[in-house]
Amino acid sequence: MLYFGRVLTGLASGITSLVVPVYISEISHPKVRGMLGSCVQLMVVTGILGAYVAGITLKWRWLAVLCSFPSCIMLLFMSFMPETPRFLLNQNKHSEAIAALCFLRGPHVDHAWECRQIEAGVQEEGLSLSEFKNPSIYRPLLIGVALMFFQQVTGINAVMFYAETIFEDAGFKDSRMASVVVGSIQVCFTAVAALIIDKTGRKVLLYISGIIMALSTALFGLYFKIILLDRNNSSNPDVWFTLNSASPGTESSISWLAVVSLGLFVAGFALGWGPVPWLVISEIFPLKAKGISSGACVLTNWIMAFLITKEFNDFIGFLTSYGTFWLFSAFCCLNVIFTAFYIPETKGQTLEQIEAYFRRS
Repeated sequence: MLYFGRVLTGLASGITSLVVPVYISEISHPKVRGMLGSCVQLMVVTGILGAYVAGITLKWRWLAVLCSFPSCIMLLFMSFMPETPRFLLNQNKHSEAIAALCFLRGPHVDHAWECRQIEAGVQEEGLSLSEFKNPSIYRPLLIGVALMFFQQVTGINAVMFYAETIFEDAGFKDSRMASVVVGSIQVCFTAVAALIIDKTGRKVLLYISGIIMALSTALFGLYFKIILLDRNNSSNPDVWFTLNSASPGTESSISWLAVVSLGLFVAGFALGWGPVPWLVISEIFPLKAKGISSGACVLTNWIMAFLITKEFNDFIGFLTSYGTFWLFSAFCCLNVIFTAFYIPETKGQTLEQIEAYFRRS
């Protein structure tokens, strides 16, 4: 029963992580699309924090029951929501598109004008394999897949997996509270990103986020280097995270470095590389390629998350603990370079203007 439930949950999570960012980007006004798109990640981390807090007091069965309520609420409210105007116009349902815009924008807006703007960029549905030779199709796809790849090779899942161990080493009595602290940092900085993204732009947040994560993972590497150097006389010096085997004086004297590094890393990720890739992939694909391109990006994200988490201990054995975190730091530096040269700024542009940009290039 648990396996079957987990399969269903995984299926549902895969669908929502694909559909929700696309739906929000297509119903949003360009001036607030960044904020609303970032709210996807904000709601994700808020839900995680809620589960952490509830998990302190509830048994796992009741926690599972509690987690079913948000899904039921979404099912109820989505029954009142219209299909996106872009999709309706692509299906030649003009009157339904006008009605959807009236629902989304209110009555005091020129719906016909916006409808014409969307229609001008809507192309006939249907995508053949040969069309992937077209730069307007393959360029956004490559950018989207690379974004998902780089998001995961920052090491976010590996760091989060060992967060409790790091806090235990720092002397926190209840390691479960560590999860709440980390979750709270995620929520706060994701909220900050959502509030400022339409003013600063996407690329600025990716730059800041990448630099903060590069510095914090480098500090992580320094922390483990010091711990392992102090473990020279240990009978098993290759065990990377058995921190209690290090000399207590060194461990306690620099445990603050691990906690600061963790806090910086989580804050940096939440500020940019957490929410922004999901927002960008919801904006850059042309309508006819949106389904398959978004699917490829989401698949890349989940595969990389699985591989990084699964192979993390193997990396530790091959590269040592500090070498692994310095590798994550190098990938964070690559994130910044990739952002500078390949990611277009989409702030304030309509989806049709973004599509036209890729057609021109």
